[in-house]
Amino acid sequence: GLAVGMGVGQMLLLLLAASAVVPMRDPLLNICMDAKHHKTKPGPEGMLHDQCSPWKDNACCTANTTSEAHRDQSNLYNFNWNHCGLMPPKCKRHFIQDTCLYECSPNLGPWIDQVDSSWRRERILHVPLCKEDCEEWWEDCKDCVTCKENWHKGWNWATGTNRCPWGSMCRPFSQVFPHPKDLCEKIWSNSYRYTTEHRGSGRCIQMWFDPTQGNPNVVVAKYYAWKKRSSSAGLENTTSGTDKAVGALPWSVLVLLPMLL
Repeated sequence: GLAVGMGVGQMLLLLLAASAVVPMRDPLLNICMDAKHHKTKPGPEGMLHDQCSPWKDNACCTANTTSEAHRDQSNLYNFNWNHCGLMPPKCKRHFIQDTCLYECSPNLGPWIDQVDSSWRRERILHVPLCKEDCEEWWEDCKDCVTCKENWHKGWNWATGTNRCPWGSMCRPFSQVFPHPKDLCEKIWSNSYRYTTEHRGSGRCIQMWFDPTQGNPNVVVAKYYAWKKRSSSAGLENTTSGTDKAVGALPWSVLVLLPMLL
């Protein structure tokens, strides 16, 4: 191919030049999942409520969805946080933030999974959550009380809202979820995956971020979208030397590699 006889350095220069003129749209990036309250495509929203406001520049949620996300008895899913007594505000804010990320983020494309459900056709699976986001969630909720490990299913819905199933016991989170990993991975059927990656690493999704610094999840989605594509294209079998050089490239260049090799 084109790269025969070229050193890695020359090849990278060529790739960088090419990337400046070939914009490519990735189907895993900047998209909304096909679920109950999501918009069909992301865009600016003027007035997202309170904890959901960091997504207002580019969101998959509407203002109405975000105000509902902050209620004790939300109309979004008729879900009651206080099923074992009142959930303390310091814990509840993490569940609100989790809802904001799920409803609003346009950066979850690499983890969207098809699902056969009456209320949504897609869900998220194994989203790599930053260590701090998971551990702070657990720390602020460990003394809160619940009767279930998996909140996605198995509730008693006879009254129209979720109640603890017959015979279940209300216990502290620290017993139901002994470690942060248990909470983040089990509570929503593996929607999240616990990681040891830190905020700002570009390798994990943040539930919490300062919008004045931009949305850090944009670059994370790009990295995992490329990783997903490269593994399916068999690019991970390259030699270690080339692999290191390739790993240092910006995403826009990486997508061109298969065309030039």
